[in-house]
Amino acid sequence: MTDKNNIEEEIIEDEFLEDISKDEIVEKTDLDLLEEYKAGWQRAQADYKNLQVEVSTQRSEWARMSKLYILEEFIPVYDNFKKAFANEPVEMTKEQENWVKGVGYIKQQFGKVLSDNGVEEIETVGKMFDASMHEAVGEEENKEEDGTIICEIEGGYKMGEKVVKVAKVIVSKKEA
Repeated sequence: MTDKNNIEEEIIEDEFLEDISKDEIVEKTDLDLLEEYKAGWQRAQADYKNLQVEVSTQRSEWARMSKLYILEEFIPVYDNFKKAFANEPVEMTKEQENWVKGVGYIKQQFGKVLSDNGVEEIETVGKMFDASMHEAVGEEENKEEDGTIICEIEGGYKMGEKVVKVAKVIVSKKEA
């Protein structure tokens, strides 16, 4: 019987060890599962923060582009005011002078709205030609260095580093 008892004890020990192993496996699986859930939650939280930053960036870019689109509509109007004042008559009556002065204030308001919103005029006359900001519509022989802008035909504008409208210019060409 001792052999039978020994065999039964071994079977019980094996079953007990199996049960412990199963419990340990269950605990380990539960811990692994908890860690997995925690890691997934942390990833989801990080993804959400990244999404918030991305949406905020997109919103400010959309606002900037909308602003730029509207300002682009005003630039030709401002250009026309500048052209009108470039051809202002020399002799005028008092009423005409007052009218021109009033319209001049409107031109100044347009210029102020543009500058307050970050729109700057591109410098032209006396500067070297830069294809990213200027469009050469002609060349003229001159004593100036080749590529120097000698006349502005139409103004150019930029907002920050972005060119909104290129300036149309005439550049110098060395006399032969």
